[in-house]
Amino acid sequence: MEMHVAAVASKEAFLPFREYQTWYRITGSLDSGKLPLVVAHGGPGCTHDYVDSFKGISEIDGRAVIHYDQLGNGNSTRLPDKGPDFWTPALFLGELDALLKHLGIQDRYAFLGQSWGGMLGAEHAVLKPPGLKALVIANSPANMHTWVAEANRLRGELPKAVQDTLLRHEQAGTITDPEYIAASRVFYDRHVCRVTPWPAEVARTFAIMDEDNTVYRNMNGPTEFHVIGTMKDWTIEDRLMRIEAPTLLISGRYDEATPLVVKPYVDRVKGCEWVLFEHSSHMPHVEEKELCLETVSRFLSSHDTDA
Repeated sequence: MEMHVAAVASKEAFLPFREYQTWYRITGSLDSGKLPLVVAHGGPGCTHDYVDSFKGISEIDGRAVIHYDQLGNGNSTRLPDKGPDFWTPALFLGELDALLKHLGIQDRYAFLGQSWGGMLGAEHAVLKPPGLKALVIANSPANMHTWVAEANRLRGELPKAVQDTLLRHEQAGTITDPEYIAASRVFYDRHVCRVTPWPAEVARTFAIMDEDNTVYRNMNGPTEFHVIGTMKDWTIEDRLMRIEAPTLLISGRYDEATPLVVKPYVDRVKGCEWVLFEHSSHMPHVEEKELCLETVSRFLSSHDTDA
């Protein structure tokens, strides 16, 4: 097998979507003959930065890896004046379809979605798009009620002083107070990313969200365990049996997406394969990068049959 010693070439561009622009980057070549992988970030309202490591799959097996910043986030058009009625799963499904068509890969592609990106991937997959040859759902809930219940169970395991601080500020409505943010960080360091300090690309996503949290605030809410946005009642549990694409589910031992949170995918998606990363929380692609990327690459290669 040829060893890729040099870094794989990449190119960045913008996709026109409605009257806006969606930023994307292709690592590797779409002409390689290998099944191209589209990577969707979480949030809703994060950026591609914290899932950047998935581009390494291109070095492992030579396939093109496409990252993009969903509308309202990162390098794509920011829309701070848009309210809850604008930010819907349907909007982001339309954006994904536009990206696939723009790149000319709508007839043959794989999709990996992390957290909210996996929820988006499941919404996409239940529509049975014929071009979807492999699906990777990474650290994603299937029902937001289960997600919140589990997040609050994990929150209940935090030191009492931290819990008291969180509750006090939530009741007072002072959730931008540095004390509240510091207390929230205790949860994030346990259940979102256990690498300390956070790697630069993870910190970059959170810094960008700090300057513009429009999408996250509207769809999710202020924090991972205080979900009051438009997605608070979202579920796909009753539709999962419609998914036909081969599916890999990944999650971490300490993940806020606990086994109970991801279980519906295992139970209801036919043939779903589940890999639990023992030393990770919500970001195995950062916390156990090499093993995670190899696991995903192996899965994609096993379904890369109709080249």
